[in-house]
Amino acid sequence: MAANSPPEWEFKERDVLVLRELSRDPQLSSRDLADILEEKYGIDVSHVTVSESIRGMREEGVFREAIIPNEEYFYFSLFEFKFDPEHFESGWRPAMESIRGSSNTLFYFLSDGEYQWKSVMMFPTREAQSKWIHEFYKAHGEVIDNLRNSVMTNVLKFRTDPELLESLHESDR
Repeated sequence: MAANSPPEWEFKERDVLVLRELSRDPQLSSRDLADILEEKYGIDVSHVTVSESIRGMREEGVFREAIIPNEEYFYFSLFEFKFDPEHFESGWRPAMESIRGSSNTLFYFLSDGEYQWKSVMMFPTREAQSKWIHEFYKAHGEVIDNLRNSVMTNVLKFRTDPELLESLHESDR
């Protein structure tokens, strides 16, 4: 699958149910999932079939796996990067690669409206966050007109609701 192309996957009801159960508990084994499919949904399927389905969806890019530590261990922040148009052309790529490649970047995206880069970043201490900003400005300050950061305090929800995944099945679209 190409990095920027959407996954090509025809969802069976079973696939959606597997994703829903994994979003509830990512540690479930394929045997556990097969048992849940039988007990909860009346779907009789082997754990081998469940495992193949998960592997296929993973390989196609239907879902991504990431290790995300408990929010009590890190400070999470939303960073918004505004640009200096005068230096944008010559410096945007190194700045973008620096953010994308930073070990502190959890995810990184562009937003519509006012063109900005945004990233959710995590730091072990406030001092580490301050140092990252300082070093980033030293290296890429000419292209950045403003860097806004909002510390995310009291993270109240940090998961995907299984019900949201119901829309993936064609009959629900």
